Formats: sequence, C-alpha cells, structure tokens
Amino acid sequence: MSLTQTAATDSPAIGTPTEHVVGRLDEIPMGEGRTYVVAGVQVAVFRLRDGSLHATQAACPHAGGPLADGQTDVDVLVCPLHLYAYRWSDGGSSGGAGPLRLFPVREQDGDLLVTA
Repeated sequence: MSLTQTAATDSPAIGTPTEHVVGRLDEIPMGEGRTYVVAGVQVAVFRLRDGSLHATQAACPHAGGPLADGQTDVDVLVCPLHLYAYRWSDGGSSGGAGPLRLFPVREQDGDLLVTA
C-alpha cells in the first residue's frame, strides 16, 4: 500500500525545477515505492532491490493506476492495474501507452530529494 505524504514547497519561481526533500530513505523498504506530493505534483519514488532510486509521475498514463503499488525490477515499472510496463531509462512503454514522466531523485544524508 502506498502512503501519500506532503513535501514543503518553497519554489523560487513557477515552472523552475527545484530540488525538494520529500522524506527519508528508510521510509521506503527495498523493492517498494511511495507517493509524495512535490511542488503540487504527485510523484512516486521507488527504492529498487539493487539500492537504486527512481521517481515517476504517480498515476499511470494509460488508466491512472497507482504506480507506487506497481512491481519493479532494474529495467521496468509495471502498473498494477493493466500490467503496462514502463522503462526507467526513458519512461517509454512497449505496450503503446503514453510515456511516463520521470523526475530526478537522489539521497543525501538519508533524505530523499526529488527535482520537480
């Protein structure tokens, strides 16, 4: 089950990508995702079993499924509703669904930082 949390938004200008602290790394178990609100946008953050971090739009572009509840591996994210798979590399899908929006994400001193 994904959790929805709200990050502080102190954006310097509308439309300017800014890095936001959304939570702590230890809030996301290995192999799972969580949904956060970043600068007014719902973003799903994933911590893969290999330790890598990824961030995407929270809703599947095909039918709005909750992507934080999807299955992940090192190459793709699979939506839990209709099993559309999206590549981490570019957000594309071989199933023909629209591209998935990706966000830069990193960890610093245990904090999760997403640029949106």
